[in-house]
Amino acid sequence: MRLLNVKAVLDREKGTVRGEPPTKAWEEFDERSANYVILSHRWENEINYDEMTVFMKTDGYYENEIRQRAGYKKVIKSCEQALQDGYNWIWIDTCCIDKRSSSELSEAINSMYRWYRKSQKCYAYLDDVEDSILPTQQDFGKFDKANGWPAWFSRGWTLQELIAPKQVKFFTKDWVPIGDRESLATTLEKITRIPLNVLKEGQIPRRLCVAEIMSWAADRKTTRVEDGAYSLLGLFDVNMPILYGEGEKAFRRLQLEIIRVSGDHSIFAWNPKGQFGLLDSVLAGSPSYFRGCHDVKKVELEDFANDIVNYRHNGLSLPRSPVSGKLACLKFRDRPLRPQLAMSSLTNVGIQICLPVLLHRDSESVFRAILACRDYYGNPITIDFKSLGLSSYRIPAAGPYRHSRPELRTLHLACPAPDSDEEHHHFKLDDRHASYLGFTRCGTFPREFSDDTVTLSSLANDLVVIVYANDSARSRFAIVLGYYLDQARVHVAYDECPADQEVPWAYFSKEVYDMLWVAPVESCVDSGVKCAHLPRSVWDARVVWYSTNMQTNVVVDVEQCPGCCIGPRQ
Repeated sequence: MRLLNVKAVLDREKGTVRGEPPTKAWEEFDERSANYVILSHRWENEINYDEMTVFMKTDGYYENEIRQRAGYKKVIKSCEQALQDGYNWIWIDTCCIDKRSSSELSEAINSMYRWYRKSQKCYAYLDDVEDSILPTQQDFGKFDKANGWPAWFSRGWTLQELIAPKQVKFFTKDWVPIGDRESLATTLEKITRIPLNVLKEGQIPRRLCVAEIMSWAADRKTTRVEDGAYSLLGLFDVNMPILYGEGEKAFRRLQLEIIRVSGDHSIFAWNPKGQFGLLDSVLAGSPSYFRGCHDVKKVELEDFANDIVNYRHNGLSLPRSPVSGKLACLKFRDRPLRPQLAMSSLTNVGIQICLPVLLHRDSESVFRAILACRDYYGNPITIDFKSLGLSSYRIPAAGPYRHSRPELRTLHLACPAPDSDEEHHHFKLDDRHASYLGFTRCGTFPREFSDDTVTLSSLANDLVVIVYANDSARSRFAIVLGYYLDQARVHVAYDECPADQEVPWAYFSKEVYDMLWVAPVESCVDSGVKCAHLPRSVWDARVVWYSTNMQTNVVVDVEQCPGCCIGPRQ
């Protein structure tokens, strides 16, 4: 690894190197023998390796331009902190990697977790925190673009930079110390949902499952799509080639690499009750698919066998095997079951794996697979599949299933979703009635539109949240439009936030989206009415819809309660 010479940088900044032999700005080290500190930060107007090389050798206008950059000021401040702490070397990603070399960049990304782990100390620079205390409550006034918390916690790369180092020390915008990871662990757990013991020890216990670790990254963002996968390599102790330009395929490759080295079924446990295309890949599309998986727990194979024997389907105990204990000593096709459950391989028709399944009551091609992991309540997690040819594709929950014992099958779980003709469904909105009581459309999530027609695709996890608000009455609600299983879906939701708490509409819309993302798929009708009473008001939000083949007409209305409520104006 290439380390930056703290003294050389500070001497150059102070102008004390003129007339003296220049000190080398960088040296190559083996991280196992070097004593160095490391910087964790959000990128702004940075100085890269090439620019830093020129800067260390020249004077004049270029020097003045570089000095004005926020990125350069971070370099100087972090070097000053390193010198104060007694360290002569520092690693800063922006100016210690020559990104013109693809091989060097690939090596750095695959080594980065280890480099942070081997550092003596990590400086976490929170450039939007002005007070010398880490916020303990969400503040949407200060941090409106990062879910109410400092933006450092919303970035993909900073996840491993929080966990990997032996010590992490936090600094404000003005480089005032806030505290370290251990002393701030309780607040950090609240912000990140990373368990307290992981934050205090700086290590990920082997008992933690893939789904739980993925959930830590579910709401984090990266500038490049591929970095959503590359930033997680170290957390799962895997390596893979870096191929910028591959887009979402990077996360698919990451999952296949994890499956190759791990028998953890929870990697398939994303969104177990969710709404997605009729036939889908068994692999998640991005870390966001694991939102809500922070309570998923891995089950050891011995315990998993007992789960199979004692599995309860729809609240009914299934008959036990006449062979007591562990499912006939855990044998399948005259071979011990435990190794078969632990093994998986990638074939040209999908991921080959052995799983216990329940058969659908009405279809031989539909089945429910039981995974070796449990939810918050201790129940085994299941996902549903449909067989097409040699491969099995993931589908939404599709009961009813037979009340019989699970049977063991060797499956080929499809990795990419099948090619399919895309269909579109149009929603025509009429929200004029809502405006009569002062409710206007204030925003949409996750994508923007401004007219009265919303078009959704049959091939995507397509949900759109539309927020309406009456600012003078401090009241709002959301209409949700979805298209999945070839059916249009319409929902209405109210805002439960207390009246005295200012929460941006974007946060409310995301909460509604997340809630419906993990909600069970409900039965659908071509027309209907749904209502939601708005707290602390005299109003009901109502949505009326009726569908034709390719369009659903939606009327959004707000009407006054018949006198049972007292609103803010009375």
